[in-house]
Amino acid sequence: MRRPGPLRTLLSCMTVTALSAGLVALGGGGALAAAPAHPHAPKPLPAHVAAPYFEAWTGESPAALAAASGNKYLTMAFLQTDAPGSCTAYWNGATAQPIDKATFGADIARIQARGGNVIPSFGGYSADTTSTELADSCTSVDAIAKVYESLVTTYGITRIDLDIEADSINNTAGVDRRNKAIAKVQRWAERTRHHVQFSYTLPTFANGLAPSGVALLRNAVDNGARVDVVNIMTFDYWDGATHDMAADTRTAATGLHDQLAALHPEKSPAKLWNTIGVTVMPGIDDFGPEETFTAQDAVTVEKWAAARGINTLSFWALQRDNGGCVGTAGANSCSGIAQDTWDFSHTFERFTHGAH
Repeated sequence: MRRPGPLRTLLSCMTVTALSAGLVALGGGGALAAAPAHPHAPKPLPAHVAAPYFEAWTGESPAALAAASGNKYLTMAFLQTDAPGSCTAYWNGATAQPIDKATFGADIARIQARGGNVIPSFGGYSADTTSTELADSCTSVDAIAKVYESLVTTYGITRIDLDIEADSINNTAGVDRRNKAIAKVQRWAERTRHHVQFSYTLPTFANGLAPSGVALLRNAVDNGARVDVVNIMTFDYWDGATHDMAADTRTAATGLHDQLAALHPEKSPAKLWNTIGVTVMPGIDDFGPEETFTAQDAVTVEKWAAARGINTLSFWALQRDNGGCVGTAGANSCSGIAQDTWDFSHTFERFTHGAH
C-alpha cells in the first residue's frame, strides 16, 4: 500500500496488453474447503464484505475504532519479518508484537463477539521494498505456511490478505514460495476442517492489472493455489492526469473482469465478479488533488459494487476517515477533504449489510 511516484511512473510505462497472456483459475469468493467445518471454527466472511484497512502501528485499538466507525470487519496491516532472512512474522515487523493472543488478541475477540472478524494482511510497500515481506524474507515454504496457519489457530480468522507490490511483485522466487505456501495451507485446512481464504492485494492501472500482477496469479494456478479474491488498489496512478476516481475504480475492475472472462469462459459473470475486490483511498491520495476520491465517489462506488456483486470493498485506511487536514495529500490520519468523521465507513458498511 502507498506506492510512491517513481514506481507508479515505471508501471505506467508498461503495457496492459500483456494481460491477455493467460491467468489463473480463480476460486469463487465463497469457495472453501469441502469438508465439514472444524467444530470451533468461526464463520467464513460474508460473500460481500466491506473491510477497510486498519493501520496497526498507530497504537490505537482496532476494536474501539471498529465500534466507533460502525465497521464489523477490518483488514489489519501489516505483518512482516523484522529483518531479511527471517521466517518469523511480527505485527509491524516489531519483535515485541508476535503472532500471539497477547498482541491484538483481545481486540480481535471483541470484534468477533460483535459478529465480525479481521483479515490480517502481510506485506505493504514498506515490507515489499525492504525484503521483509514474509515470502521474500523466508526461503522455506513449510515455514511460511506455518506462519499463515498460526494466524488461523491463534486468532480464529478466516481470510489472509497478501499486499504484494513494488519489489515483491517482481521477486519471482518469493512469488513462487508464497503461492506454494498458500496451496500447502489450503491442503492443511481441508485436513483440519478450518475455513481459510486468501486474497491478493495488487496495484492496478485504471483499466486492469499490470503484467506483473498477471504473472503472480498465473504462478498461483501453476502451484495449485486457490486465490479467492484479487483486490485491486484503485489509487496512486501517478500519470499526471486528473482522474474521475469513481469511474476509474469501475474501469479497473471491469478490465480485470473482462480479462478473467476471456480466459475462463466456463465461469459465470457472477462468479467472476465475486472474485474481485476493490480498495480505494478516501480523499486526496499520495499523488495529489488530481487524484481525489470524494464522499460522493464512495456512494457511487458502493452502489456499483453492490450491483455488480463484487466480493470485497475496502479503503486505505480507517484512520484517514475524517476531515481533519483539508488540502493535505496522502496523510496517514486524515483524508485531506472536508467530510464528516466516518463518512466512508458508513457508506461502505452498507455493502456488507446489503442495505439497498
